[in-house]
Amino acid sequence: MSKVIPSKLWSMTNCKCPRCRTGNVFKAPIYSLFNFSKTYENCPHCGLHFEHETGFFWGAMYISYAFSTAFMIIFGVIGVNSNWSFSKLVSLIVVLVLLITPFSFRYSRILLLYWISPNREFKEKYL
Repeated sequence: MSKVIPSKLWSMTNCKCPRCRTGNVFKAPIYSLFNFSKTYENCPHCGLHFEHETGFFWGAMYISYAFSTAFMIIFGVIGVNSNWSFSKLVSLIVVLVLLITPFSFRYSRILLLYWISPNREFKEKYL
């Protein structure tokens, strides 16, 4: 009896391991205010070591920066087209960027892991 392998999109959305797509990458839920950044060192299901080398997740900063910049541009355009005052626009953008920080932190790491980690299909076919 074969086991159903979750799709890559579902696994990325639910912050699952890039190799087995079953084990969690993060220890706490995203809405946990002080623990949203806690990650397992290894996948609890297959044992994949998430941080390939020291400072591996520094690369996720660039992805997080892109998330924040895109978010600021979108809300900046909305605010300018709505004729909001500059101070109101900047205040709103700062508050909203702070609110998306857990999302940006997690998904920048997940995207980096899925981009760089070993590909499951490749391993099953060729190794």
